[in-house]
Amino acid sequence: MERPSRIVHYLNQFFGQIGGEDKADVGCEVRPLPVGPGLAFKQLFADRAEIVATVICGDNFIAENLEETAQAVAETVARHDPDLFLAGPAFSSGRYGMACGAVCRAVGNRLGIPAVTGMSEDNPALPIYRSHAYVVPTGKSAAKMREAAQKMVELALDLAQGRTPSEGAHYPQGIRELIRLQQTGAVRAVDMLVASMSGRPFSTELPLPTFEKVMPAPALSDLSRATIVLATEGGITPVGNPDHLEMAMATRFGRYPLTGLESMAPERFSVAHGGYDNRCVRDDPNRLVPLDVLRDLVSEGVVGVVGEFFYTTAGNATSVDNATRFGQQIARDIRETLGENVGVIFTST
Repeated sequence: MERPSRIVHYLNQFFGQIGGEDKADVGCEVRPLPVGPGLAFKQLFADRAEIVATVICGDNFIAENLEETAQAVAETVARHDPDLFLAGPAFSSGRYGMACGAVCRAVGNRLGIPAVTGMSEDNPALPIYRSHAYVVPTGKSAAKMREAAQKMVELALDLAQGRTPSEGAHYPQGIRELIRLQQTGAVRAVDMLVASMSGRPFSTELPLPTFEKVMPAPALSDLSRATIVLATEGGITPVGNPDHLEMAMATRFGRYPLTGLESMAPERFSVAHGGYDNRCVRDDPNRLVPLDVLRDLVSEGVVGVVGEFFYTTAGNATSVDNATRFGQQIARDIRETLGENVGVIFTST
C-alpha cells in the first residue's frame, strides 16, 4: 500500500491563528501539525495525504521582504521532504495572494513539486503567479473556505497521483508549449478569419483578456476657466505617510490639501510605493505631481484654478476592483466639492 502524500501548508498570521492586523509583522514559524484551514484539508484528504508541517508568516513581514522570505520558506519546506505544497487559499486578499504566489514559485523552483493555492479572479497576485503554481478559483472571502478546500484537495490528489486535472480545476497557466501542426500559422489565421466572416464557429489559439471600455469625458472647452485637479497612482504622501497608505495592493487612497503651496517640496512630501525606483521623486515630488508647473500655467492665464487638494494611491499590484472603486469615489468627491468644468491630471509610474 502506497504511503500518504506528504504536504506542507503555508498560512498567514490570521489563518494561522496568531492574530489579525496587529500581528501582520510577525516572522515565519513552523508548526508540525495542520492549523486553521489545515484541519479542513486534513479531513478531506483522509488517509490519502497528510500535512506534515504548517509554515505561518505575517502578511506585512513577507510583503516587505517578498523574494527573500519566499526563498527562506522554500528552504524550510525542503527540510520536510514533501510531495506537494499548499498555500492559502488567499481568496481576494492581495497581500496574502502575493505571499502565496511567491512561496509557491519558490518551492516549485527549489523542489520541483506541485504547488497549489487558491484565489478569486480579482486577486492582483493571480496574473503574476498563475504560471508558477496551480491556482484554484475561489470565492472572494473565507465564507467559501469549505468549497475552496474541496477544490484544492481534489486538484492536489490528481497531481500527486499523476492524473491530468479536469478542465476548470485551476486557472489557465498561460504556459506556451511548442507543438507541430500540418498547417502554418498564416494558413490557420486565414481559416479563422474566413470562418468568422462566414458566421461559422472557430476557436482562437491565443485568447486575449477582455477589459471594460470606459468612454472618456468630453474635453474641456476653455482651460482658462477650468479647475484642474492633480492625482497620481505613484504613492505621493505627506512625509511620514500619516494615513498609512499601502505601498502595494492598495485598499484605499488619500486626499491632501495644496492650499498655499507653490510646489511639492521634498521637505513636505515623500513616496509610499514599492513598485518603482522613486529616488528622483523623493528628491523632487513635482516630477510626479507637477504642482509647480500648474501654478505657472495659472499665472500665465492658461489654466483657471488649481484644485486645492490632490488624490494619491499606489498602483503597485492594486486590483482592478479596488482601482475602479477609487476612480468612482474620487470622481464623486470632485463633483460634490468642485462642481462642473473640472479636469484632472492623473499621473502614473
